[in-house]
This record gives sequence, C-alpha cells and structure tokens, in this order.
Amino acid sequence: MFEQVTTKALFGDLDKTIAKPLLEKTVYPWEALDGLKDFILELGKALPTDKYDKIGEDIWIAKSATVAPSASITGPLIVCENAEIRHCAFIRGVAIVGAGAVVGNSTELKGTLLFDGVQVPHYNYVGDSILGYKSHMGAGSITSNLKSDKTIVYLAVDGEKLCTNRKKLGAILGDNVEVGCNSVLNPGTVIGKNTTVYPVSMVRGYVPENSIYKFKDEVVDKVKSEE
Repeated sequence: MFEQVTTKALFGDLDKTIAKPLLEKTVYPWEALDGLKDFILELGKALPTDKYDKIGEDIWIAKSATVAPSASITGPLIVCENAEIRHCAFIRGVAIVGAGAVVGNSTELKGTLLFDGVQVPHYNYVGDSILGYKSHMGAGSITSNLKSDKTIVYLAVDGEKLCTNRKKLGAILGDNVEVGCNSVLNPGTVIGKNTTVYPVSMVRGYVPENSIYKFKDEVVDKVKSEE
C-alpha cells in the first residue's frame, strides 16, 4: 500500500468535512469522487431545514452562507455554513463547499470536495479534486484534471506508480497546503499535509507532507529549512 497518499495520511480530522461518511469508506481519497454525486443527493435531502435552504434543482445552501448574485451555480451542490461564493464564481455541479470556505472571483469548481476553511479565492480552476482542511490556492493556480492523451491517471510515488482508475483526476491537497500563485497541478497530483508550493510551479506526482516545493528537483523539508 502507498501509505503516504491514503485518506488517513492526508487528512488529520474527517470531522472537518460534511463528507466524512463518504471518505471513511475509502483507502485513497480520490475513490470518494466516484460516489460524490449520489452522496450529495442523499445528504441534501437530510440536511436540517432550519439551517439550509433548497434552491433550484439539487442545490442546498446554508442560511449563513453568502452567495453573490453574479455567481453561477448548478447542482448537485451543497454550500455549508458560513461559506462564501463570490462575484462571478462558476460552480458546475457535483460539488461540496465546506464550512467557512471561500470560492472567489471567476473561480470554477466541478466534481470537487472542499473541506472546511478551504480558500480558492481568485481565478482558480478546481476539477475532480479534493482540497483538505484550510488548504489554499493562490491566485491563478489551477488543477489540470485530464491528460492530453485522455488515458488513465497514474500517480508517481517514490519511483513507483499507482493506478487511480480514473481518466479525470485533478489534485488531492492534504490539510493546510499552500499552493503559490499561477501554479499548475498536473493530473493526479497529491500534496501532503502542511506543504507549501512556490508560485509559478509545475507540479506532478506526490509531494511529501511538511515540505517546500521549490522546483521539480528541489523539494526540501520545511522544518529543517526553518532551523
């Protein structure tokens, strides 16, 4: 087993997402993407009506959340408490926006799970991805979710390859990951907890937790670099 990229390794507390019951069934987090649509549809029906409003078709918005009038939103979708959907955000469906999360100006989501406290605030594309608790994507950073040859995505981990069984897979970010502005996360990128990615980076494969990604061949231990 590729322990570094398991759900357990990447996310410290599944209570930080309303999708905990879905993720608990997985070994690797991207497995949850296959069942995300059905999960949203079932969970939406059970959400408390004193905290959530159902608007449109299969869209549930927390009463405490803020959705800009200019935002375009399509279900199935759950926007959790105190989340913020800003001006001209574009949510194409099959998405969960966690409590206190921010989906910003001209940001596009599709087939994506955002844990609580996630920020994708400026010109981001996030597709077929899972972003862990309080992870943040800088302005213009995107997830690329489809290979140019449209074949199955394999994840490179320490010189070995793990088949994800998915043609479309963006990025999996562990808790408290920081992605610098204008970076591209190639299909199947997995970034471990508490890791920082430099701006204008092109990232592929697995980046270890508690590290700093400077360049492809320069990934340093965050603790040692701060000593």
